[in-house]
Amino acid sequence: MSPDLTGAPRTAAAAEPVRRHLERLYGESVAVDWTPRLLARFAASERRWREPPTPPSARLDEATSVLITYPDQVRSLGEPPLRTLCRLLDGPLANTTSAVHLLPFCPSTSDDGFSVADYLAVDPYLGTWEEIAELAKAHDMMFDAVINHTSAANPWFTGFLAGDPRFEGWYVTAHPDADLAATVRPRTTPLLTPFDAHDGVRHVWTTFSADQVDLDYRRPEVLAAVLDVLLTYVERGARLLRLDAVTYLWKAPGTSGVHLPQTHEVIKLIRTALEAATPGVVVVTETNVPHAENVSYFGNGFDEAQMVYNFALPPLTLHTVATGDARPLRTWARELTNPSNEATYFNFLASHDGIGVRPVEGILTPAEVAALARRVRERGGLVSSKSDIGGGESPYELNVSLFDALADPDAPEEDGVRRLLAAHALMLAMPGVPGIYVHSLLGSRNDHHTVAATGRARSINRARFDLATLLAELSDPGHRRSQVLYGMRRLLRARAGHPAFHPQAAVRWPDAPAPVAAVLRTAGGSEVLALQSFARAGLRLDGAALLGRAWPAGARDLLADTPVPDGDLALVPFDVRWIELPLA
Repeated sequence: MSPDLTGAPRTAAAAEPVRRHLERLYGESVAVDWTPRLLARFAASERRWREPPTPPSARLDEATSVLITYPDQVRSLGEPPLRTLCRLLDGPLANTTSAVHLLPFCPSTSDDGFSVADYLAVDPYLGTWEEIAELAKAHDMMFDAVINHTSAANPWFTGFLAGDPRFEGWYVTAHPDADLAATVRPRTTPLLTPFDAHDGVRHVWTTFSADQVDLDYRRPEVLAAVLDVLLTYVERGARLLRLDAVTYLWKAPGTSGVHLPQTHEVIKLIRTALEAATPGVVVVTETNVPHAENVSYFGNGFDEAQMVYNFALPPLTLHTVATGDARPLRTWARELTNPSNEATYFNFLASHDGIGVRPVEGILTPAEVAALARRVRERGGLVSSKSDIGGGESPYELNVSLFDALADPDAPEEDGVRRLLAAHALMLAMPGVPGIYVHSLLGSRNDHHTVAATGRARSINRARFDLATLLAELSDPGHRRSQVLYGMRRLLRARAGHPAFHPQAAVRWPDAPAPVAAVLRTAGGSEVLALQSFARAGLRLDGAALLGRAWPAGARDLLADTPVPDGDLALVPFDVRWIELPLA
């Protein structure tokens, strides 16, 4: 039976692409059966969609920046945390970023929200959908699509264990004696976890933890249920969807279990669905893997993610600050290209997770990665490991606050502020969309108390704020938090005000002394030469030599709002100079 596509022309046009996606995943007979079912759901969203079709190249511009924050990041007695967050974003953080990545807000049983017990509800402790709608009035919202796994308490899984026929086959199981040695793991915990089911013990695939049970996308019912969740999120205000841990989506025993062709096909189907039902919504893939594998999630530039997390950037930036040598980062960055005018990088330096080191495999040497791990430990941080194929372990991520990772413990705190701002200035100058973790925006330090309370290394950078205390710190101009926020806002406003920082604007990385990262961005009638010094001492640059031409008249420092009459450029340690260069 054909679905009623009246009033849904984009969905009708997507019928053949949807059928092809399903045929590649499940075969012809399943595709014929399931295509009309999916189209009916897409059409329902399309009829409700009131926004004009907006390509990412128009939605994502130089003013786009994303704040990454937990829904209960800030707390005030007697008030739902989401309402408190609204007050913070309307108050001291107003007009700082254009978008908010709201980390998981659904009912959850572990992992700070990433073990989802109910995809379509807001945790009552946090607040309601009304608070999320309030946030969406002033910000584009990024929601987490935690679709690799659910909580073991999710009704889908409890129904699966109970023998409910609606959920039969929804989770990946394997015999405990199966040879799964080829499976790539991001954790050292067991891959299979036993659960008591109606028919005996079932050994369920648990990539991340015993409370995070992996969905089996070999069943089209699972894919349909997840697509319904994603479209519901968009209907609830999401304008960006972050596909969490999508690397591991499709399981096939005997394979590595990562980057399988079926995983890419599912992402392509998600993209097709959103473009039909809710055009303009941005798909963001989170794949903490080596850089060459990571960028495969762009597809051909038009058919998979519109944004890919730039996972190599955080460890490369840390290496740059630690060594005072920007050349490895510059060499890598020169190879970065946007795959199309619809796709770009999601640049970030820190997040709710640690700094992954797998993305720099083949970029930094093992000795250089080991040096970063030592640096983090010396600064009070922790290092998490992963299981390697064939046994053994290796570093997976560095768990530390970005402030402490970059800082010199023997230098005044003001030096740490300058380091943090210089690192973010480099990120903001690069092509792509910047994401700024709330603890970086506010200059947080390592939180060992929360690590002790939870027993989890990642808690070192996940502290929650008391609203009154935070407001007092931000109102003190001498406090670290106030200084960092002021400096970050200054950078973000300068970036938002110049088209040369558009994600698609042209870029060139001029040769510069080893401690300096120089980025030349061009758009329209002007360029911006962004200089970030990671030197421990002052130095001078010949601007004309950097440009390869005479220094132009009318050059102006965007941050200081002062003229730069000649190319004799003096930089102090961890200096940032963004210089607008008029073109003839």
